[in-house]
Formats: sequence, structure tokens, C-alpha cells
Amino acid sequence: MARTIDLEHLVAGARRGEPRSVGRLITLVEDGSPMLRELMTALSGQRSRSHIVGLTGSPGVGKSTTTSALVRAYRAEGRRVGVLAVDPSSPFSGGALLGDRIRMQEHATDPDVYIRSMASRGHLGGLASATPQAVRVLESAGCDPVLVETVGVGQSEVEVASEADTTVVLLAPGMGDGIQAAKAGILEVGDVFVVNKADRDGADQTARELRHMISLGISGKDTAAWRPPVLKVVASRGEGIDTLREALDEHRAWLESSGAGALRRRQRARTEIQGIALATLQARFGALGSGGTLEALAADVAEGRTDAFTAADRIVAAVSD
Repeated sequence: MARTIDLEHLVAGARRGEPRSVGRLITLVEDGSPMLRELMTALSGQRSRSHIVGLTGSPGVGKSTTTSALVRAYRAEGRRVGVLAVDPSSPFSGGALLGDRIRMQEHATDPDVYIRSMASRGHLGGLASATPQAVRVLESAGCDPVLVETVGVGQSEVEVASEADTTVVLLAPGMGDGIQAAKAGILEVGDVFVVNKADRDGADQTARELRHMISLGISGKDTAAWRPPVLKVVASRGEGIDTLREALDEHRAWLESSGAGALRRRQRARTEIQGIALATLQARFGALGSGGTLEALAADVAEGRTDAFTAADRIVAAVSD
């Protein structure tokens, strides 16, 4: 017999910052629980005030180390911090394969730091499909900021920009990241650029290349527009993290003063709504396929009794009913 879940109790516990309640709610989100809609309704009713910071970059640039250093800096200010570390999925269990929490063990016993590894489960773009709802759970628990670390698979990781208020793009010298930045188009999504491992040879050159490419991108733009800074840090030693913190605060202040923050929150909500609507339609489409409707139409098209466009229109009409 399935155990009854007291959703109201869990939500109340999460709002008090209880790690166990937060964890169980995020599990409901990840598993796509039938209670998910009820949960999101329970968490609604208040405007988001948390600063959502996305961290992305190629494998090996030090995303987890930088995230851990940021957590340490925020905790020094007495702030409750949430971390969602999105990992590749295990091909066997579907769970998070790498477990970034292992690299953040210094915060494991801190009750005001909540770190959750989430499996991407095949979702492209560097995030998990459940990321928006998981972020909302951490916001309700009073986490400010919420740090979202992407998978680390390279050039496709631009989705984080639509989920974050501030996107931090990490690069490292000697990895060809300057060329990758231009090739992948991440210059358009980065609000703050960080050259990590700046104690290595080539760090100054990487920073110069980035600044040059950014200057080309913002040439002719409104003088009030945000100018992404390029920072050098050595996250493993905590060097430059205070400067990074200041840059994040400056960008947050700019978002509020310019009105760009409200636009980003609205875009984030629009993207989430579209994603849920498409998932619902896909589920209905799957039901039509299993019921034989799709197979019957496929046979009609194959035998020349109708065309694919007409068949597709019938499927859309059936899904919409």
C-alpha cells in the first residue's frame, strides 16, 4: 500500500527550512508525482524574491569548486543557500551519475545549505526538466540565492540562461575555451564571465580574448545595458570569489533598477508554462498512439488513402478535444 503523503505538512516544513521536507518535495518534483500540481499550487501566492544564479561551462573548468566557494561566501553573510547540481543520468537507474554533492562535502552538515544532485534524465540544454519546480521549492524554503549548476557537456548548455536571473559562464586557460565561447554562442547568455584556475599559464590571454569578443558584441548597444565583466579567480583557494560575489550583487541590482529582472521572470514563467503544456500534449499524443489511432492513420497514409498533413490535423484535433 502506498504511504499517504501529508503535502500540507511537508510544505509547512519546507517553509521553515527543514532539509527533510525540502528533500521530499524535490523528490516529488523529480518523480513527476500526481501531487505535483497540488504542490505547485500550495507554493504559489508569493512573488519570487530569491536570486537565481546559473553556473555553466565545459567539463573541467571548476563549476562545482566555484559553486562551493560561493556557498562559503554567502554563508559568511548568514544567508541560506540552495544548490541544484544537475548531473548526467545513469543509463541503468536514471539517477544522477556524478553526484556533485561529493565535491561540496564541507557544507554537508550545515542546516542552512541545501545541496541536491538532480539527474538530467536525457533532457538537453544542461538542465533537468524538473529544474523550474525544484527551484521553486528552494525559494519557498527561504534559500537566497539558489545556485543552479549545469551538467557540463559543452556547447549546448544555454538553457540555464532562461532559468536564471544571472548566468555565470566559467572558462579555464589551456582548454580552448575562448574559441568555444564564440563558437557556442555563450557570449549572448553570459552575464558574468569567470576565468577559473587563473594561476595557470594563459589565463591573462583567455581573459583578453573574452573581453575583446564581448566588446564586439556590445558595440553600439544602449549605454545603460549591462556590460558583462570578465573576472579571474582561483576557486580552489577562494581567490577572487569576493569579487565574483560583488559582480553578482551588482547584476542583481541592475536587474531590479532597469526592469530587466521582471522581464526575465516573466520569460521564465512563459517557458515553464510552454514546457508543461507541451508535456501534457505529448502525453495525450502517446495515449492516441497506444489506442491505435496513430497506427490507423499511418496505415491510411502508407496506402495512399490520405496524406500526412491531413492525418496530422486529425491527431491535433483529437489531442485538443
